[in-house]
Amino acid sequence: MAIYNILVVDDSVFMRKIVSDLISENPHFKVIGTAKNGQDAIEQVKLLRPDAVTMDIEMPVMNGLDALKHIMEEQPTPVIMLSSLTQEGASETIRALELGAVDFIRKPSGSISLDLYKVKLLLHEKLLMAVRSKMSVNQPASVQSPVVKVNPLSLRSKMLKDNLKQTDSVGQTIPTTTHFSHVVAIGTSTGGPRALHQVISNIPAGFPAPILIVQHMPPNFTKSLAQRLNDISQIRVVEAADGEVLQTATAYVAPGGWHMVIHKDSNRTYKIRLTKDEPVSGHRPSVDVMFESLLNMNELKRHVVLMTGMGSDGAKGMLSLKQSGATTTIAEAEETCVVYGMPRAAVENQAAMHVLPQQEIAVRLSRCVQNEMN
Repeated sequence: MAIYNILVVDDSVFMRKIVSDLISENPHFKVIGTAKNGQDAIEQVKLLRPDAVTMDIEMPVMNGLDALKHIMEEQPTPVIMLSSLTQEGASETIRALELGAVDFIRKPSGSISLDLYKVKLLLHEKLLMAVRSKMSVNQPASVQSPVVKVNPLSLRSKMLKDNLKQTDSVGQTIPTTTHFSHVVAIGTSTGGPRALHQVISNIPAGFPAPILIVQHMPPNFTKSLAQRLNDISQIRVVEAADGEVLQTATAYVAPGGWHMVIHKDSNRTYKIRLTKDEPVSGHRPSVDVMFESLLNMNELKRHVVLMTGMGSDGAKGMLSLKQSGATTTIAEAEETCVVYGMPRAAVENQAAMHVLPQQEIAVRLSRCVQNEMN
């Protein structure tokens, strides 16, 4: 039986003991060391060469985000972040995932309870996934937004995106349109925030289609994800709301804990519907649920993407969309996936028309969709 060496990083002696004890209850793991701050963590990673690290965010001397950046640059090692449930904690966690953390869990409360037992099981699951994930030199520690050449009208569009406006050919502001002939749907899980950063930041201003996103993530964190993507993108990115009318040049992130489906009302307007239906394959939101809601919308040119993540959510829905005439189906290539699960399932069931590395996905989508504008 393989035994994996784990480093625990936290400024609290009590929390280091709690986390170490939880990890040690699984025979696959051995805690080989602890660190009390980010600087200590960097040194211990170099000295001990652990298979994975659990990392607190708020620490003295050097915080977890700065330590994570150094570790990913100097000695890439799978890291699981321990996150608080506050809005600030969620925002910091999203940034950590962009910097290269494999995943995160809620920080244990320290009490002996069923809740602590659930945290333990989740910690074991995430660590096992982390040590089996691929830390690749293809994935730099800090994701840099690409330099995109845009014309002045596109720049004006970017400045006005939060007001749902674009500019026409003479620079006059007009409402973002609800009329479109293309729709993009993206599903992802582990490693997804970083992949979404890469893809969404490369979508050009004025993109003539809505983009639907399902990222496996708890409530609160999806709101922070949408805010972060909005900050680094030329299009508008929001957490989806029930009944919201789909707009072009806007990406909608399914809120954690809710399925997101698309439907047409009596006026043939496309709207978002959020449901609390049972989880599908353990997920709510589910990529399959979102994809399948597009099945009967053959009047739209549908472009669907599956990126890094564990399991097979989305592969079945992608195959159904391909069979129903979807224009484009893309699976992320193994070389850029943190976990090659969901895209692998799509490739194996022959649902993917294209297998592309992360950095080429936005280019392909833009080429397919923006041809409509020419």
